[in-house]
Amino acid sequence: MSKYWMYVILTCIFELLWVFGFNVASEWWHWAIIIPIIFVDFYFLAKACEGLPTGTVYAIFAAAGTVGTALMDLFIFGGAFSLLKGLFMGLLVIGVIALKLADQSSEAEGVA
Repeated sequence: MSKYWMYVILTCIFELLWVFGFNVASEWWHWAIIIPIIFVDFYFLAKACEGLPTGTVYAIFAAAGTVGTALMDLFIFGGAFSLLKGLFMGLLVIGVIALKLADQSSEAEGVA
């Protein structure tokens, strides 16, 4: 696994950390922790884009944030699950996988 994919994983993790922080922050010092996490998150996002297609990186970042936040809401904050919500989360994951496969196909054909 390349270092750029490690940056993608890190940006997804840090995104979920600051989203969680938004939900639980109630004191000024909570925000003093959350704000640097946001900056670190976007640093990793930028680093990932240096070596991977930006569209793919952002799609993974957005999908991981969306699905991760929905699951966090469900399992940590007691949110409700619906079949429709599950279907759309699955669609996001399928879309990201398809985008990655399309990038690999383009690279194999020599299209940049």
